[in-house]
Amino acid sequence: MDIGNKIVELRKKSGLSQEELAEQVGVARQTISKWELGETSPDIKQAKELSKIFNISLDELVSNDIKDILVEKTSNTEKLAGLILKLIKVALVFVVVGPLLVITAAVIYRNIQKNNLGRVVSKDIICTLHDKTYSYSFNFYETTGDIKEAGGDGYLANITNVGKYDDAYQAIDIIDAYVKNNGGSCTITEAKEVE
Repeated sequence: MDIGNKIVELRKKSGLSQEELAEQVGVARQTISKWELGETSPDIKQAKELSKIFNISLDELVSNDIKDILVEKTSNTEKLAGLILKLIKVALVFVVVGPLLVITAAVIYRNIQKNNLGRVVSKDIICTLHDKTYSYSFNFYETTGDIKEAGGDGYLANITNVGKYDDAYQAIDIIDAYVKNNGGSCTITEAKEVE
C-alpha cells in the first residue's frame, strides 16, 4: 500500500476530514488531497507529524514492513546459531573421540609390532671369573632381541651394568666382553624356545 492510500485509510479510521487533518499537520487541504491521490508525498517533518496524529510509527505510515526485516534478521541469527552449534559439536567429537582413536591405534600398532617380534627364546650365559662361576638368563624376542625377562647373579649384573640394556644380544656381548677382558671365559647356550 502506498503512502497516499495509507493516509486516506488512517484519516477515515480516525474520523477526520481533509480539512481537519490539514489543520493539525499545518498544511492546506489541497496538500492532503494531493498526498491521498499520490500526486505528492509528505516531507519527513510532515510524515513525523502524521505518525504522531495517527499514533503509528513512520515505518507503518510508509508501509515499511519492519516485521519482515525482523523475521529475516531473526531467521539469519537462528541459522548462524545452528551453524555454530554444529561446529561446536564437531569440535567436541574431535576433542573427545580424537584421543580415543589415537590411543586405540597405538594399542593396535603395539600389538601388531609385538606379534611381529617373533618367538620368545631363552639364552643363558655362564661365565667363570676369578675361579667362580656366574650365570645370567635372558628371555627375549628372537627377531629383535627385545628383552622380555632377564635375571641372574647380582655380581655379574652389577659389574657389567647389564640391566640398562633392552637388547639381549647386546647385553650378552657386554657380559662376554667384560669377563674375557678380565681373564675369564663364558659359555653361551643355544637359544631355546620359551613356551
